[in-house]
Order: sequence, then structure tokens, then C-alpha cells
Amino acid sequence: MIESGESFQDMLSHVLNILPLALLFALPVAALGGLALYLLRRRSLASTMTVLVLVPVVTTLAGVLGISGFMFTPALTTMLVVCLLVALVAVPAAIVLGRAIARHSVWEREARERERAAEQSRRELVAWISHDLRSPLAGIQAMAEALADGVVYERSEIADYAQRIGGETTRLSGMVGDLFELSRITAGALQLTMSAVPLRDVVSDAVAAQSPVAERKRVRVLENGEAWPVVSGSDPELARIVRNLVSNAIRHTPPDGTVAVQIDIDGDQALLAVDDSCGGIPDDEIGRVFDVAFRGTQARTPERSGTTTGGGLGLAIAKGLVEAHRGQIGVHNHGPGCRFEVRLPLAVS
Repeated sequence: MIESGESFQDMLSHVLNILPLALLFALPVAALGGLALYLLRRRSLASTMTVLVLVPVVTTLAGVLGISGFMFTPALTTMLVVCLLVALVAVPAAIVLGRAIARHSVWEREARERERAAEQSRRELVAWISHDLRSPLAGIQAMAEALADGVVYERSEIADYAQRIGGETTRLSGMVGDLFELSRITAGALQLTMSAVPLRDVVSDAVAAQSPVAERKRVRVLENGEAWPVVSGSDPELARIVRNLVSNAIRHTPPDGTVAVQIDIDGDQALLAVDDSCGGIPDDEIGRVFDVAFRGTQARTPERSGTTTGGGLGLAIAKGLVEAHRGQIGVHNHGPGCRFEVRLPLAVS
């Protein structure tokens, strides 16, 4: 026992005598703590921090008991009570701090993943848009040079070239409009003028607007209303949602196929379902359907003709507009193709 008033040499001598015995009892406990940490390496951070706190407390306790020879003197009893109190305070604190640090770590990891996904989407968007802009611009330039050089001089040919230039210009205008709409959505600058909107009227207008495209492709568009829901939303944006979904369904439905648009009420939500005959979406792609500039495999992306698919922004814009209306949008394979479902809150009567 080290007494007060001892010289430094005497104290050092006592320490050297105590050290082997202390290490004999403390090191095995520390080794067991290290083993426990290794076994818990894949468990929660709270568990790891709890063990980290307990290891030095239990190690200290083992060393003190070993040195005392397990003779419970008042000093030893006081030391044991102190270790117990430290454990009672430190262990709950370690659990709370561990959970807080774990939540923060998870948040940081998810934030990094979202940032990487956003950066990947931006790169894909730039690549797709660059490719899609180049094609119509090259066509416009070639036809304009042909007209300027007099290569085309027949009235019918000039009219055909003018019509084709107009079509390519319309495509470019649509792509620029899509980019502007997407930028408003992603920047949070979209402002909706909310009102009570009959969903059946919006769907009828969108289907009528897409009828010429469907007729050229020999695709039947069927409209079926099980109910007449009135939703709370902005008429232009709701029309854009339905138009994008119907246009996407027509684009990916083969000739002589069918696109079905159904309206119903499910609880306190209006349900809009658009079925196509695309042949289904692969399981590894269905989760990316609403990603910016994602088009999928060739099986779902037919060859381009006089009209093109644009920049692959239609479904991404539809998703952003649905969420701006506090609704949900999803997709799953259904029958000969897939079904896009939109749920929107009903207007309060």
C-alpha cells in the first residue's frame, strides 16, 4: 500500500511491485473487450461505444480487485462504488451518443449517395440532350444549305423541306421546354395555382390531344372512368402529367396495340392509371424509369422515325409535378405491358 509522505523512490518501488499483478488481471479483461469489439464490428455504433466505455471501467475494476487480493476493505468498497457509479452514468451516455453519431453517419452517407446519384443524372442528361440536340440541328442545317444552294428547287420539294424544318424546330422547342420545366421543378421554383379540377376533363383533353399521334401509329387509346373525382391541383400542370403519361404509353406501344386510361377513387385520393402494351420493363430498370434522361433498353425504346422521343424527360417531369401536388406516382408491370399509377388528393368540398 502506498502511504502518504513516501519518497519518490519508495512510490516508484511500490508501483513496480504492483504493475505485474495489475497487468495480470487487467490485460485479459482488455483482451476480452477487444474480442467483443471485433465480434460487434458489424453491429450498431451504439453497441460498439457501450463496449468501449465498459472495457476501461471493468479493466480498472479487475486490476483493483487483483491488487487488493479480493479483500474488501473500506477503500476497496469505495473504489467499487465509484466504478459502479461511473458505469451507470457512462453506459447510457454512450448508448445515446452512439445512436446520435450513427444517425448522423447514416444521414451523411445517404447525402453522399444522393449527391452521387444527382451528379450521375446530370451527366446522363447532358449526354442525352447533347445527342438529341445534335440530330435535329444537323438535319436543319443540311436542309437549309440545300435550299440556299439551290439543290432543291421544285415547289413540292421546297414545301417538303420547309415542313421537315418546321418539325425539327418543333422538336427542339419541345426539348427546350422540357428542360425549362425540369429546371423549375428541381430548383423549387414551381408555383402552382391550386383549385378544384375535374380529373375526367383533364384526361379527356389530354387523350384528344394525343389522338392524332395514336392514329398515325395505329394505337387504340381507351378511356374508362369508374368515378368522377375532383382533385386539388393546377390545371396546366395536371394536363402536363396526363399528357406525358399518355404520350409515353403510345410511344412504347407497338402498332395495333392498346393504351387504356382509367380513372377511379381510392379512399381520399383520385387514382389515374395508364396501361400500355410495351411488353414490360426489366426488373433491373423499373426502379429508374423516373430518373432524368433514362430511356431503358432498346426493347422499350423503339427506333426513331419522323417524331422522336425527346430528351427522356417526360416521366421525370411527371414525377416532379405529381409530387408538387402532394401525390404519388409509381409503375409496375401489368398484363402485356406496364401500368403507371398516379394518386392525387381529392379536393375538399
